[in-house]
Amino acid sequence: MSDSCSHDCANCNANCTGRTGEAPKIKPHLLSRIKHVIGVVSGKGGVGKSFVTGLLAGEMTRRGFSCGILDADITGPSIPKMFGIHERAQGNQDGIYPVSTASGIQIMSLNLLLEDETDPVIWRGALITGTVQQFWTDVIWKDIDYLFIDMPPGTGDVTLTVFQSLPIDGIIMVSTPQDLVQLIVGKAVKMAQKMNVPVLGLVENMSYLKCPDCGKEISLFGSSQVQKTAQHFNIATAVRLPLNPTLATAADEGQMEAVREEALAPLADQLSQLNK
Repeated sequence: MSDSCSHDCANCNANCTGRTGEAPKIKPHLLSRIKHVIGVVSGKGGVGKSFVTGLLAGEMTRRGFSCGILDADITGPSIPKMFGIHERAQGNQDGIYPVSTASGIQIMSLNLLLEDETDPVIWRGALITGTVQQFWTDVIWKDIDYLFIDMPPGTGDVTLTVFQSLPIDGIIMVSTPQDLVQLIVGKAVKMAQKMNVPVLGLVENMSYLKCPDCGKEISLFGSSQVQKTAQHFNIATAVRLPLNPTLATAADEGQMEAVREEALAPLADQLSQLNK
């Protein structure tokens, strides 16, 4: 692959091993059983991508599916804390075992391998992408219906590696109402489209605040852009998540799987269809 590669293989005549769709996918651990791989992506940080990942894993688990979360945000892992997990992952000669939550969600994150979960990860890109691949090849994922990959923000090394190397069924895009965020979302969606990765749904997080007295929706960050964006990029399912202090508190206190967000139901319905 050339250093100047645009990753737009559909409009490229180069005969290289990095062509989208032609590079072989990396096989998971021999003892892993994974049916569907879903990436959760955002064009920028701070939009609640990990929060949405946790909500989706919890909702699909309540529907009777076995779920796992591969925390690919190596330098900013937050999944373990959201689920109240502070123990270290264990392994043996066979491989590494993810840590399971109270409801059985299997989680692997770099924070589960550190001596101190507050230690910073000061790594260059090659080591980060290699770790993400090892979470796929060296971790034993037991009978997973849906493995959610919590991606780092943006369209950098990890996103490119996951799109090219792992057998992704599709991605969920997460955004907020601001026009600037929508512009960046477009970049991530176009990257997925160029690499033939289906965009299964769009989640607009922090879309509104519901008044506890009158029920009126208050748009704190501007008018919703989710339907307009979904139509522009032909995304079938688009949902709006409200600002919910109860859910935010639950995530901070490690009680993520104890709460649910009804607004995610249409997206969960779509994911359920993949398992039929």
